[in-house]
Amino acid sequence: MTGLWVVLGALIVALSFGAYRRLTDGRARTASRHTPPLDADRLGAPLGDRATFVQFSATVCAPCRSTHRVLTEVVADRPDITHIDINAETRLDLVDEFGITRTPTVLVLDATGAVRHRIVGAARTPEILDVLGQVAGPLAA
Repeated sequence: MTGLWVVLGALIVALSFGAYRRLTDGRARTASRHTPPLDADRLGAPLGDRATFVQFSATVCAPCRSTHRVLTEVVADRPDITHIDINAETRLDLVDEFGITRTPTVLVLDATGAVRHRIVGAARTPEILDVLGQVAGPLAA
């Protein structure tokens, strides 16, 4: 009988954690860490004139591919917005500096390179557009 209670307890914990992750993954949070602004030299690519998405990915990360696809679609018709994909496995300096603990993690930079928002987990298009509007101002459709 004790084994049944252990299994039920483990099941409740697993379901609770899954529900928590479903609610929080892909949600934008205002950046709380005070870090120096990023520039093109450190990122290896030019920043956008209005905003930049810096995506930290890993080669074995399935949600990274969907996030990459979403960000590519969002910036496709906006030449003043840039998407930079960084392999977290090779840029451990930035991973450590920005406290990246999961992939995908997307940092949303303003025109000066300051981190304004952070999205952990698979990004969703409405959330991306909302954050982009906050950072870059009103966007044309």
